Amino acid sequence: MWYNNILETIGNTPLVKLNQIVKDIPATVLAKIETTNPGNSIKDRMALKMIEDAEKSGKLKPGGTIIEGTSGNTGMGLAMAAIIKGYKCIFTTTDKQSKEKVDALRAFGAEVIVCPTNVEPEDPRSYYSVSSRLEREVPNSWKPNQYDNLSNSQAHYEQTGPEIWEQTEGKITHLLVGVGTGGTISGTGKYLKEKNPNIQVWGIDTYGSVFKKYKETGIFDKNEVYPYITEGIGEDFLPANVDFDTIDLFEKVTDKDAALMTREICRQEGIFVGNSAGAAIAGLLQLKDQLKPEDVVVVIFHDHGSRYMGKMYNEDWLRERGFLKDEKLTASTILAKKESSEIISIDCEKTISEAINTMNTLNISQIPVTQKGMFVGKLAEGDILKALLENPSLKSAPVESIMTSSFPFVDLNTSIDKISSLINKENSAVLVELPDGRFDIITQYDIINAIKG
Repeated sequence: MWYNNILETIGNTPLVKLNQIVKDIPATVLAKIETTNPGNSIKDRMALKMIEDAEKSGKLKPGGTIIEGTSGNTGMGLAMAAIIKGYKCIFTTTDKQSKEKVDALRAFGAEVIVCPTNVEPEDPRSYYSVSSRLEREVPNSWKPNQYDNLSNSQAHYEQTGPEIWEQTEGKITHLLVGVGTGGTISGTGKYLKEKNPNIQVWGIDTYGSVFKKYKETGIFDKNEVYPYITEGIGEDFLPANVDFDTIDLFEKVTDKDAALMTREICRQEGIFVGNSAGAAIAGLLQLKDQLKPEDVVVVIFHDHGSRYMGKMYNEDWLRERGFLKDEKLTASTILAKKESSEIISIDCEKTISEAINTMNTLNISQIPVTQKGMFVGKLAEGDILKALLENPSLKSAPVESIMTSSFPFVDLNTSIDKISSLINKENSAVLVELPDGRFDIITQYDIINAIKG
């Protein structure tokens, strides 16, 4: 048996029991692994449904251009379908989204416009506004508008809900989903509640989003809105696809907990997933006291971890945001283990002869070069030898005439892995910027001593 094209492989994703990461939860927890869709996310389902419904209604015409504001996954589904069906794609996204997501969209031939995150939805610079303007300006174009297009939730009512009901043999008691556009939780939840009204539908929200307070009070509080790091969930407006009557409760999860739990799912369950899955499991653990041993919880794992390699799966990125403890050595801990010493440097206007004398006296092979106290380069004995062999009279020339680029700069939180990768045959050291504006230096020798303990 074969499929006529890649779009026919969308759906029918596996349901997998979680074990280690939920060992403290008194219930059976099953993950719906949407990464097995051809675009590696659940958004393939609704992207295709929105296109097919637009074709039927005449809103999307042959040879047209699809224009959408997307965090990446919906764009991937739309772009994949557009290739098969013969459409062009222009996507707007935010500068908060991972580079991997943007690169993936461009790999599918889409044009991607990156817009600022920290602006109101109605701001002309927002990715919502830019996509709407492009729809008006580009001939024969159509904007799916995944937030308010009810084909989004309908796709999950027709597909995801029935799949989960069948896979659990009707035993599901709780559905837990990270909420962004609202299509997944609302469509899936609606179908499941029609089968069994007692099923609880729980939405995972993030701090900086409006969903939880609006559900609990009916108040849209703009003071709740502020920038957040978690991708794929939360909003600063109310999408039409979020059916608050279907969703029984919202639970907020911090950026830090979502990021670290994303990594733990991979490490403990061997399932390579994205940021919203981490938020979902972190939220589930916060809600564990509301569960009983006989409960069967289904958690949606929306997308694939490969889209977050520069973020949640990057230790330096995590450290920069204070999310990761210093389990590995960092510049800070390496410096703490070395003997304190003043950085020896030479001014760029000093002669090469003076540099040779300084290096011989201190028995060093490289020296940082400064200009008015700022590091502007470095001088290595190899550079001196090469220069003097070519022109012995250069001894009286200034150091800046033969210096090379400066040692790399790092901060105190930079990991030992990153520092080691920067030290090579061109660079025997890195310069570390200290909080008071001064600098220290780390050499390969310092790293070896720190590892020895």
